Amino acid sequence: MSLLMEVATKHLQQLSERFDLSTLSEQQVAQLNEVFSLSDFIAESLIKQPNLIPSLLESDLLTSDDRTKQLTSELQEVLAATENEIQLHQVLRQFRRKHMVIIAWRELLNLSSLEESFEHISLLADQLILQSLDWLYLMQCKEQGTPVGESGNAQTMYVFAMGKLGGKELNFSSDIDLIFSYPERGQTEGGRRVIENSAFFTKLGQRLIAALHQITIDGFVYRVDMRLRPFGDSGPLVTTFTSIEDYYQTHGREWERYAMVKARVLGQEGEYKQELENMLKPFVFRRYIDFSAIESLRKMKAMISAEVRRKGLKDNIKLGMGGIREIEFVAQAFQLIHGGRNPVLQCKGLQQTLKAIAEIGALSQERVNCLLKSYHFLRSVENILQQIGDKQTQTLPDNELDKLRLIKVMKFADWPSFYAQLNKVMKNVHDEFNWVIGESEEQQNELEKEFIEIWELDLSSTEMEQLLADNIVNKEVTSDQVSAFSKMVVSLKEDISKRPIGPRGQETIDKLLPRLISLICAYPQPQKLFERIHHLILNIMRRTAYLELLNENEGALNQLLKLCSASPRVSAQLARHPILLDELLDPQELYNPTELNNYKSELQQFMLRIPEEDMEQQMEALRQFKQMQFLHIATADIAGGIKLPQVSDHLTSLSEAILDYVVQIAWAQITEKFGLPSNVVGTDRKGFAVIGYGKMGGLELGYGSDLDVVFLHDSDIAGTTNGSRAIDNQLFYFRLAQRIIHLFSSRTNSGILYEIDMRLRPSGDSGPLVASMSGFNRYLKEDAWTWEHQALVRTRPVFIDDLMHQEFSKIRLQILSQQRDIDKLKTDVSEMRTKMRAHLNRAESDQFDLKQSPGGMVDIEFIAQYLVLANAHKFPELLTEWSDNLRIFAACQQAGLLTELQAHELIEAYCHIRDAAHRLTLGKETRIVTAELFVAERKAVVTVWELLFSS
Repeated sequence: MSLLMEVATKHLQQLSERFDLSTLSEQQVAQLNEVFSLSDFIAESLIKQPNLIPSLLESDLLTSDDRTKQLTSELQEVLAATENEIQLHQVLRQFRRKHMVIIAWRELLNLSSLEESFEHISLLADQLILQSLDWLYLMQCKEQGTPVGESGNAQTMYVFAMGKLGGKELNFSSDIDLIFSYPERGQTEGGRRVIENSAFFTKLGQRLIAALHQITIDGFVYRVDMRLRPFGDSGPLVTTFTSIEDYYQTHGREWERYAMVKARVLGQEGEYKQELENMLKPFVFRRYIDFSAIESLRKMKAMISAEVRRKGLKDNIKLGMGGIREIEFVAQAFQLIHGGRNPVLQCKGLQQTLKAIAEIGALSQERVNCLLKSYHFLRSVENILQQIGDKQTQTLPDNELDKLRLIKVMKFADWPSFYAQLNKVMKNVHDEFNWVIGESEEQQNELEKEFIEIWELDLSSTEMEQLLADNIVNKEVTSDQVSAFSKMVVSLKEDISKRPIGPRGQETIDKLLPRLISLICAYPQPQKLFERIHHLILNIMRRTAYLELLNENEGALNQLLKLCSASPRVSAQLARHPILLDELLDPQELYNPTELNNYKSELQQFMLRIPEEDMEQQMEALRQFKQMQFLHIATADIAGGIKLPQVSDHLTSLSEAILDYVVQIAWAQITEKFGLPSNVVGTDRKGFAVIGYGKMGGLELGYGSDLDVVFLHDSDIAGTTNGSRAIDNQLFYFRLAQRIIHLFSSRTNSGILYEIDMRLRPSGDSGPLVASMSGFNRYLKEDAWTWEHQALVRTRPVFIDDLMHQEFSKIRLQILSQQRDIDKLKTDVSEMRTKMRAHLNRAESDQFDLKQSPGGMVDIEFIAQYLVLANAHKFPELLTEWSDNLRIFAACQQAGLLTELQAHELIEAYCHIRDAAHRLTLGKETRIVTAELFVAERKAVVTVWELLFSS
C-alpha cells in the first residue's frame, strides 16, 4: 500500500500549505490521510477550497435525516441571497462540489451505506434542479410576466427525471436525462409585452440547462441530456401536457416505454403534477399481461450480448455480461410485462421493484436476494470508480493505483481475489438474466464474416478495398469507384465515432451497417448509393428507433435502398425528414399514391389529430402530410406504377388540397380577429379566389415546383368587417393574403410548405397583393403585356366560389378570345422567347437545355400560347377551355390549326422532354443534357416554330 501512502502524503502536503492541519484532531488527520489516498476528487476539492473541511467534519456528527434536511435548507438560503444568473451558476457548482465531497467522504470511509449514498446523491440532484428552476422561474416572471394557461391558472414547468435519477438511485458522476413539460397553452400577463407560454418555457428550459450543464471556472453541475424528449433533438425543448400525451399515444416506441418506467415528475405539488404523473401510465403499463414485450426484450438481450464482444467492454461493470444493466433489465422486464395488472410493480427504484417482484411471486425470494446482493456489490464498485476522480466511468481500472484504491474500499486483500469475486457476481447476474429473458427463438442469420470485418475492424484502406471488391456484384464497377466506396465507409465510421449516440444506438449501428454494406454491394453504383445512405444514417443515428426500424424490418431496408438508388431527391427527403421512414413498412401502401379526388379528405383526416388551436403543430403536420404524399407519388413514379401526366396530376391535386386547407385556416384566424367582411355577411362565400398560373395552372407541377398564384377578391368591397376590431374590407383581404403566404413559407422542423410566387399578379411586385376582380379585368384589357396574356392561357381557379368562378371564366374568355394583330403577336412572342433564351439558356454548343434551348419545353409552351391567342377569337370555347399544353394541342388539331402529325409530334416531344427533366429533378441533376439526345423531337418542334413565326 506504499503507493497509496505516497499519494496521500503528496495531497496532505499541498493542503498543509493552505490549511493549518494542527487545528484538527489526530483522528481527523488520519481520516484526511486515508481519503486522500483514495480520491483525487476529494483531495483536489479540499486543496482548492480548504473552507470545506469544517463542513465535512461536522457532517459526521449529523444523522442521515439531519443531513438531508440541512442540504435542502442550506440551498434555499444561498439561493435566497443570489442576485443574478452568473452568481447562480457559481453558487450551484460550489454547492454541488461541497455535498459530493461529503457523500464521497462518507462512502469511501465506510461511514455510510450504499442506500444513504443513493438517497443523498439523488436528493442533491433533485434539489439543485428544483430550486434552480424555482429561482429562474421567479426571475423570468419579473422580466416577462407570469405565464397563464387557457384555464386562467398560472403555469409552471415540470421536469421528468429519467433513468437512475427517476429511480432515486443516481450514481456518483451521472448524466441526468430530463424532459420538460408545462400544462397549458396561453400567454404571459403582467409583463411589458405578451409572450406565448411556449416561448416563455422554452427560454426557461434553456436557462435551466445552462445553469446545470454549462462549464464555467467552477466546472459544471450535471451533464444534461434532453434527447429522450418527444422527437428527440428535432422536437421542441418544452411541450404541453396535451402534446406530450399525444406524442406517446401516436409515436411512442418500445424503447420509450422502457425509458418512461422510471420517469419521476419534479415540480410544484398539486393537481397539475398529479395529472402528469398519471398521464403516461397507460402508455408504459398495459392493462393486460404484456407478452408482446418479450420479443423486444429478447432483441435487446441479443444487442447486449453483441455489445459485450466489442472492444473495450471486457471489464465494464455496467454494460458487460452480468453487469448493472442486466439487473435493471430484469426488473424492467417484469414491470413492462406485468405492471399493468400489478400496480405494485409501478415503482421507480430498482431495489423497490425487485422486492415487489418477489412479493407477487414472479421470482423467488432467493433469486431476488441474489440480484439485490449483486446490485449492491456492482453499484458500490461503480460509485468508488467514479469517486476517484468524479468521472463517469464503469470500466475497471488498468493502473495499479486505482486498483489499490478500489480493493481497499471494497475490503479485499488483493486484486485477484476481488476480480474473482466480481466475475462470480457477474456470472450470477447473467444466469438470472438468461433465466428471465430466455433465448430468442429465431436468431438473425449472421452476416458473412467479411462484412462484419469491414465495419468493425480497424482495416487499412487496401484491406477494406479488397474485401469490398471481392463482394461487389457488378464487375463493371471500377477500382476508383471501389476506392471511393471504401473511403466513404471509413468516413462514416469516423463521423459516428465523434457523435454520442449511447450504447443501444451504437449496437444497433454495428448490427445494421454490415447488413447495409452487404446489400449495397449488389447495386450497380454502390459508391453513389452509400454516399446517399451516409447522409441518412448521420441524420437518424441519434434516433435509435429509426435505426431499429431499419435493422428489424428487412422489407423497409430493401425499400430504402431501392428508392435511394433510384432517386437522390427521395434520398435527401428521407434524410431530412426521417419520420418518413415509417412509410417504408408497408410496400403495398408505399407504391400506391392517394386517389386524385381523395387528397382533401385524406388531409382532413390527417389533421384531425392536431388541436385546432395549436398552430405550430398544424403547420408542422401540413408539411409532414405533404412529404408523406410526395414520397408515395415518387415511389409509384420510380416503380413505373404511374406515368408522367399522372405524376403531375397527383402533385397538382396534392397542392390544391393543401392550398384549400391553408386558405381555410387563414380565413378562420383572420375572421376570428376582425370579423367577416361586409361583402360576404349572410352568405357562405368568402369573396376571395386563388388563381393558379404556370405549372399549377397547367396541371403540370413537378417535384420541385413552386406555386405561381394570383389572389383576387370581389369587385365591390366597400365597407368594413363586422368584428369587435373592425377594419376596412380591403385591409382584411390584404391581411388574409399575408397570412396565407406566411402559412406556406414559414420554416418549421420540416421546412416550408411551398414557395409562393406572386410576380404574375397585375403590375407584378409593385401591384397590390390582392386585386379586385374588376381591377384584374381592367389591367388585362388596358395595361397587360402580350406575355401576360400568354400567361393567362395557363391559368385556372384553384380556390374560388361559384360567383367569382363565373366572373373569372368570363374575363379569361374575353381576354384570350380578343382578335389580335397577328404580325404584332408573332413579334411579341418571338422577341420574348429570344430574350428569355439569352438570359436563361445554360447550354453550351454541344449541349441541350431541356427547358430553354431551341426545340425545348419553353418553345413548345410558347407555341401552345401563341396558337390560343392567335385563334381563340375564331374558336373561343374550344381553345380557352383547357390550361394544359397537351389538351390545347388536341384542341388545336380539332380546330384544324395543327395537322394530326404536328399535334402528335408536339405532344410526344413535350412528354419525352418533360419526362427527362422530371427524371433529372428526381435525381437532383441539372436539366442540361448532351446535344445528341432528343434530336427528332427538337427538329419537330423547331419545324412547327419556323412554320408559325417565319411566315
